[in-house]
Formats: sequence, C-alpha cells, structure tokens
Amino acid sequence: MLWFLLVLFFFGIIFGAIARLLVPGPDPMGIVGTWALGVAGSFVGGFLGYLIFGADLDDGAVQMGGIFGSIIGSIVLLLIVRSVRGGRRRAA
Repeated sequence: MLWFLLVLFFFGIIFGAIARLLVPGPDPMGIVGTWALGVAGSFVGGFLGYLIFGADLDDGAVQMGGIFGSIIGSIVLLLIVRSVRGGRRRAA
C-alpha cells in the first residue's frame, strides 16, 4: 500500500507539472494542487483511453498511451480549472 501511495504521489507531481508547463499562463496553485491535478488527470486520461481504445490491465500496467492520456487529462482539467476560476473573478 505504501508503494502505491509513493508511486501515485510521484507520478501525480510529474503529470501535473508537465501540464502546467505545457499550458502557458498563471496557475496559483502549490505543490498539493499540482499533485491533485496530476492524479485527477491520470484518472480522466485513463478513463477516456479505456472508453476510446478499450485497453485493459491485460495489456500491461504502464503503457505509453496511459502516460500521454494522463498528461492530456491533466491539461484538460487545468483548462477547466482556469475557466471556472476565471469566471468567478470576472463575476466578483
């Protein structure tokens, strides 16, 4: 269980940081926000990849499509967070 949490933390930070680097603009979030972005993006990317391509665990636990899907999912979530935060700032 501890190994799973360490891997989740490590890859969450990596995918969240890559998404923040690829999408220009200000992102007022700390390391916890970056981690949450990466973990949630991995779930979104994995779910969409499963729906589109139908891959499962028989294909292996770590796949290049999963890595790219995690990054794309993190980018999509980052854009959603920006649009929600931007909408609140304009309304206030």
